Amino acid sequence: MIRLIGYFFGIGAFLLLGVAAAAALYLGVVTKDLPDYEVLAKYSPPVTTRFHAGNGALMAEYARERRLYLPIQAIPDRVKAAFISAEDKNFYQHPGVDITGLARAIAVNLQNFGSGRRPVGASTITQQVAKNFLLSSDQTIDRKVKEAILSFRIEQAYSKDRILELYLNEIFFGLNSYGIAGAALTYFDKSVTELTIAETAYLAALPKGPANYHPFRKADAAIERRNWVIDRMVENGYVSKTDGEDAKKQPLGVNPRRGGAHLFASDFFAEEVRRQIIQKYGDNALYEGGLSVRTSLDPRMQIAARKALQDGLLSYDERRGFHGPVKSIEIGGDWGEPLGKVVALADVPEWKLAVVLSADGQGVEIGIQPDKEASGKIIAERVTGHISAKNMQWAYRSAGGERKSAKSPEGVLGPGDVVYVEPLAEKGEYRLRQPPKVQGGLVAMDPQTGRVLAMVGGFSYGQSEFNRATQAMRQPGSSFKPFVYAAALDNGYTPASVILDAPIEIVAGGQVWRPENYGGGSAGPSTLRLGIEKSRNLMTVRLANDMGMNIVAEYAERFGIYDKMPPLLAMSLGSGETTVLRMVSAYSVLANGGKQIKPSLIDRIQDRYGKTIFRHEDRTCDNCNAGDWAEQEEPVLTDNREQVLDPMTSYQITSMMEGVVLRGTAAGKIKLDRPVAGKTGTTNDEKDAWFVGYTPDLVAGLYLGFDNPAPLGRGATGGSLAVPIFNNFMQEAVKGSRPGKFVVPEGMNMIAVNRKTGMAAYEGEPDTIIEAFKPGTGPADTFSVIGGLDQYVPPEEILKNSPQANQAVTSGSNGLF
Repeated sequence: MIRLIGYFFGIGAFLLLGVAAAAALYLGVVTKDLPDYEVLAKYSPPVTTRFHAGNGALMAEYARERRLYLPIQAIPDRVKAAFISAEDKNFYQHPGVDITGLARAIAVNLQNFGSGRRPVGASTITQQVAKNFLLSSDQTIDRKVKEAILSFRIEQAYSKDRILELYLNEIFFGLNSYGIAGAALTYFDKSVTELTIAETAYLAALPKGPANYHPFRKADAAIERRNWVIDRMVENGYVSKTDGEDAKKQPLGVNPRRGGAHLFASDFFAEEVRRQIIQKYGDNALYEGGLSVRTSLDPRMQIAARKALQDGLLSYDERRGFHGPVKSIEIGGDWGEPLGKVVALADVPEWKLAVVLSADGQGVEIGIQPDKEASGKIIAERVTGHISAKNMQWAYRSAGGERKSAKSPEGVLGPGDVVYVEPLAEKGEYRLRQPPKVQGGLVAMDPQTGRVLAMVGGFSYGQSEFNRATQAMRQPGSSFKPFVYAAALDNGYTPASVILDAPIEIVAGGQVWRPENYGGGSAGPSTLRLGIEKSRNLMTVRLANDMGMNIVAEYAERFGIYDKMPPLLAMSLGSGETTVLRMVSAYSVLANGGKQIKPSLIDRIQDRYGKTIFRHEDRTCDNCNAGDWAEQEEPVLTDNREQVLDPMTSYQITSMMEGVVLRGTAAGKIKLDRPVAGKTGTTNDEKDAWFVGYTPDLVAGLYLGFDNPAPLGRGATGGSLAVPIFNNFMQEAVKGSRPGKFVVPEGMNMIAVNRKTGMAAYEGEPDTIIEAFKPGTGPADTFSVIGGLDQYVPPEEILKNSPQANQAVTSGSNGLF
C-alpha cells in the first residue's frame, strides 16, 4: 500500500512538474513579446483643443476624441466611488487581479453554459488599463493571461490612484467622448465637480457598453443600469440610502453639448482660427494636441458686428423684393412632422421656420416649426401665429423686380409654403424674413496691436461657411485711394497741393482708357483734400500718373494690401483684388501713426502642459520683472515695430479722411461722440460697396456685394450701403469707452488755407480750413495745378476763390497759374 501510494505520488509529482514546466514554457512564450508597461509613465492621450475668447469664455472645441485630461486630485470622490462600485469594488484591496471576483465569474459562467448568454467578465480596473493601453480587445486565453501578468506588474510599478487616473481619463463613453471630464461635458454640459449622484452613476454605467445604454435610443436600459450603479454605491457605503432613492427617481437629464463654436456669433471667427492652427501646427495638433488657444475676440463687439452687418444686408435685400419660399410641403395631415424635417439656420436663433396654413388680404396664418429634443425627436406641441399685411409688405415685389399681380399677402404666399419669420413684441405676431442673397464681410481691429476684435464673414455661417472677411478677394475701389494720397504726401505733395479734376485719356497698348468720376462731371483744379473727400477718380489718376505708379505699388505692398501690385494706372482706383482683413490692417497703420502691425486672431497658444508656444505680443519689457524698487526708472515697453509711414503723413491723411466723414461721401451718416476718419469705396457698375474707417482706438471695415459679382443697383454706393453699417457697429462698439483724439505729431504747422486754391488764406477769408503741413512745407505762393489743363479755365473763376491767386498762366503739363 505504501509502495502504491509512493508510486502514485511519484506519478503525480512527475505530472505536476510536467504541468509546471509546460506552464512555465507557456508563460515564457506569452511574456516574450509582452508590451512595456513603463510607457504608462509617459501617457499622452489625444486631448481636446479649446479656443477661448479674449475674456476667457469658451468659444469652440475640436477633437477626434473628446477628452480633457484630469489628474486624480481633480476628480471628486463621488465620481471615483461610482466607477469603483460599477467596475471593481475591491480595487483598493486586490493586487491587480481580483481572485474572489474571478472565481465568482467562473461559477456564473458555468451555470450559464449552453444558455446563449454572454460570458460574465471579471476584469479589474487594472486589467482594463492593461487591455486599453497595452493589448488588443481579442477574446482569447492568451490575451487574458497577458492582461493578468501586466496587471500584477502595473500594480507593483504604480500607485492605485495613478492607475485609477489612467482609467478614468482613457475610457470611452460614447458620443465620441473619452475620459470622465469629456463625458461630463458631452452628456451634461457640466464639469465633473457639478455632477449629481444620478449623473455620475449614469456615466459610470456607460463603459460596459455605451451603445447598450444610449440616452435616447436605449433610455429604459440606461435608467435600469444607472439605478443598478446607484444601488452598488449605496451597498458599498458611498451614498446614503435616502440619497440613492432620490437619485433613482430622477430622469437621465442628458443634454448633449454641441461641437464647433459655443460662443454666440463666433462661428466665422472660430473657423478662421481653426484654419490657422492647422496651417501652423497640423491636423494632429488641433484634434489631438490639447492646445489652449486664447483668441483676440471681443464677444460684445462680435455680437454688435454681426447685428450691424446682418441688418444692413437684410435692409438692402428686402428693398429688392421676395425670393420666394424656402420650400413647399404638404399640410393635409400633421404639418409639424414635415416642417420639422426642414433644416433651419442654426446660427440665426432670432428667426423661426414656419409653414403657411392660409392666406388672405389681411395676412397669413402660420404654423411654427416645433422644437426638438436633443435626440432629434419633435416635441408634440404645435404653435401657430400670424403675419399681418404690414409686416410683409416688402415682399409684394419679387426679387426679379416685377410686381406681384395681387398687392396683398395672398398674392405672395400660399398654403404649404415654408418661410422664415421673426417674432414681434406682440404675442403671436411675426414678421416675414428671408436669408439675403447679397453678402459681405466685416472686420474690427485694435490699430495699436493688430488684434482682430470682431469678424463676420457673411449673413450666416449656417447659410455659407465661406468667410468673406478673409477669403473673398474683392476690388476695394475708392477705399484704396488713401494709400495713393499717402504716397503723395510722403513724396513732396501737401494736402493743399492742387490737381486738375477734368477729363483725361490714357493711351496704352493701342487702347484708350477714359476714367470718369462717379456720377460724371468734374470740378476743375482742386486740392488733394477735396479730391479724397469727394472721391474724385480723375484727380487720383492724374496724381498717380504724376508720381509714377511704381511708387504707388510700393506703398500698397508696404501696407500689405497686395503681395505684388502691377504698376498700372487703373490700380490707383482700387481695381486690384484684396480682402477686408488686409484693408483694415492697412488702415490700422494710418490710425496708429504709421507703425507696421501684424493682424492676429490669436493672442496666445499653450500646449497641453500649459507651456506657451506662441504669443502675438512681441514687444519686450526688460525691467518689468524687477524684484523690488531701487529708485530705477519705470519700465518701458520697447516697440520694435517698423515705421512704414511718416507719422506726420499719417496724421495728414487722417485729417483729410476726417473730411470724408464731415463733408465728403460719408457726410451726415456717421454719428459718434469722437473723431472718425474713413473712406468710402464703390467699384465699377456698383458691384461692391465699401467703407473702412477708424477712431483713435478702433478700426473697422466692410464691404457688401454678391458672391458672384453683379451690379447692386444704381446708387448702391459705399456711402449709401456700407457707411450706415459702419455707424451702427461703431456706436455699439465704442459704447462706454472714453473718447480719444487723433494726436498731432510734434513739429507740424497748422495753417489756414483756401479750400479751392490751397493757398494761404487771409484773415477773415471765407471757405477756409486749417491744414497740417510738415516742417519746411506750407501753402503754395503761386497757384499751380498738377496734371495739366485739358480746357481753358478763365482767371476770374480762380481769382474769385482767393485774391492771393494773382497769376493765371498755363505752363506745360503741370499747369502753373
